[in-house]
Amino acid sequence: MKSSIGQSRQVSAALCAAHAAVLCAVLAGCNVGPKYLPPTMTAPAAFKESPAQFKETDGWTVAQPQDAALRGKWWEIYNDPDLNALEDQLNIDNQNIRQAFENFMEARALVREARSQYFPTVAVGPSYTRTRTSSNVGSTTGTGSTGGKQSQVFSLPGDVSWEPDLWDRVRNAVRASQYTAQLTAADLEVERLTEQASLAQYFFEIRGQDALQKLFNDTVEADRKALEVVRAAYDTGVGDQISVVEAQTTLESAQSAAINIGIARAQYEHAIAMLIGKPASAFSIPVRPITTAPPPIPVGLPSQLLERRPDIAAAERNMAAANAQIGVAYAAYYPALTISATGGMESSALKNLLDWPSRFWSVGPALSETVYDGGLRRATVNQYIATYNANLATYRQSVLTAFQQVEDYLATVRILSQQIRRQQEAVDSSETFVRLESGRYETGIDPYIDVVTAQTSLLANRQSLANLEIQQMTASVQLIESLGGGWDRSQLPTPAQVTQSPSKSETRIERFVNQN
Repeated sequence: MKSSIGQSRQVSAALCAAHAAVLCAVLAGCNVGPKYLPPTMTAPAAFKESPAQFKETDGWTVAQPQDAALRGKWWEIYNDPDLNALEDQLNIDNQNIRQAFENFMEARALVREARSQYFPTVAVGPSYTRTRTSSNVGSTTGTGSTGGKQSQVFSLPGDVSWEPDLWDRVRNAVRASQYTAQLTAADLEVERLTEQASLAQYFFEIRGQDALQKLFNDTVEADRKALEVVRAAYDTGVGDQISVVEAQTTLESAQSAAINIGIARAQYEHAIAMLIGKPASAFSIPVRPITTAPPPIPVGLPSQLLERRPDIAAAERNMAAANAQIGVAYAAYYPALTISATGGMESSALKNLLDWPSRFWSVGPALSETVYDGGLRRATVNQYIATYNANLATYRQSVLTAFQQVEDYLATVRILSQQIRRQQEAVDSSETFVRLESGRYETGIDPYIDVVTAQTSLLANRQSLANLEIQQMTASVQLIESLGGGWDRSQLPTPAQVTQSPSKSETRIERFVNQN
């Protein structure tokens, strides 16, 4: 008898232990979503269009070693103090960057909103009720009533409700929010790099327009002196009137073209003012022509490009967020457990409200499961699977686009350096042409129209050279932008960092102040 009782107790103890283990396993949660695996892309061993792949580079090379990379303030590679000052100001006052930053702060807030579902909801609702019953309620004899009764109730209730994250629905929602916040952080860096590169390109366009302005000013001065020579020859009876008219036409044409240069310069200057958050009317850039060629740019290896482009990082984080959303959708197939409790104090007299007999309470779990939803859950899962697959295609396209852009601008800068050398030779030949033709005119061998032809050819070649130098400088900026600037994936905030509460300065409400 004692043996059977002991065995019964052992069985009961074993069953209790098993039930406890099952309960612990359930409360610990079960991730029903797919495991996320970051995508992989095979990178080529080297950039095909890099000058390092060519025997003749004609004046432009990439920085060595090959695995070097730009860091931090990439624009400082140009060694221009004016550009450095403008870029530093842009990072503070550019409104597009500020908008992207606030989008990032919003995404961080959504992470904390998602995490709040881990914890119970606690609510209190103190109330006071005074009632009076009708005098005509409760009488069954039809005789008179002694009047309605009055009563009052003071109540101090509290409610607690908690839904354990049994199937990692909340955990996956938090992960999706964290990955989305990282995505917006990468988008912020994309916007920052775009604005920085735009400013640098506009800056070198202005420097190029200044070079063109100097070219035309020098041409106008040379044409003015030529006109004086031709007019003097005509006045002395050596030359003819048609030569004077041709020289006058050449001068006026150059003067007209010199004036037109101001349009593009003004527009680029106004564009930079907008980028740095200033009214165009209160901003100007001093005149300084381009005097240097693009510096050697550290291109690095193709495999590093995947870690250096913020748009690629954003596309990958978008995939991770979609994968977590699939887990959220799958969790809807499983039952939801809600544990709720209500308690508090209630009394008809305020002085007795906090007495022990005034207490009341209730507690209990509730289990709910959707039996039929018309295919909603399956459609939701399919939706997020399709979203994930679309994001995967977007990621692959972002990688292919990145390689294309780097190859494009490597080729552009390299080929332009070759063309500039040939164009400089054309300018040198044009200068010789003008000198020889001027001598033939002065000796009476050729008419002045031949001098005009030589001058026109020289101006066109010089203008082409100046435009090529502008293209080369702006293409070098575009190459740096396509390489990701000075950014790399290690600068992307971690899930823990995007979950942290922001500082007071990051959450203050900014008021608009009219500064005009």
